Amino acid sequence: MAEQLILDLPVRTALGREDFFVSAANAIAVERLDEPESWPNAKLILAGPKGAGKTHLAHVWAGAQGGRVIAASGLNGFEPTSVDTPLVIDDADKTSERTEETLFHLHNHMGHSGLALLLTARTPPTQLAFRLPDLASRLQASDVVRINAPDDALLAAMLVKLFTDRQLDVRPSLVPWLVERSERSFAAIQNLVAALDKAALSEKRAITRNLAAVVLDKLDEDAR
Repeated sequence: MAEQLILDLPVRTALGREDFFVSAANAIAVERLDEPESWPNAKLILAGPKGAGKTHLAHVWAGAQGGRVIAASGLNGFEPTSVDTPLVIDDADKTSERTEETLFHLHNHMGHSGLALLLTARTPPTQLAFRLPDLASRLQASDVVRINAPDDALLAAMLVKLFTDRQLDVRPSLVPWLVERSERSFAAIQNLVAALDKAALSEKRAITRNLAAVVLDKLDEDAR
């Protein structure tokens, strides 16, 4: 199937992780992350909707920079001055009242140490209501790069890879058909392929449009 489904789409190997596909939806963000030396005050915020690939891209960046990734939810009790490498704060918009204080001190530590700091969030800081005014002002003054929801090319590439990974044989025409009908996020595509694989095994049948239609309907019902 990999030879049949040829997509004119550049592929970016995610440093030991799954391939990260670059398309118009994320190309600008990838370019900015490739050049941390150009970030004002060595700081950047990567914003985009759920499922757009922010966390994946952040892990790619951290691996390339010799850094680490910390979820905002894990900042409780974290010691900011212990950080001596570039850092990602994932889901920075999910901080609590307690972790905002830690994020504020971490932000200052990274700046004083000259270490690159990348934060991911679903929305830019200007649209977030941080409780700590000093933290809000610093983040709102930061450069922001957006990653958009996956476009058709990116979703198609994701489907091809997931089908290939699972050694599932599907007709090439099924891929654009699924892209047109599925929820437009990486998470939804992963769930869809897993559900198709499970259904095909359970019913001992090939993955066809008829089976895919049934699976999509079931996923829609479960989401309600």
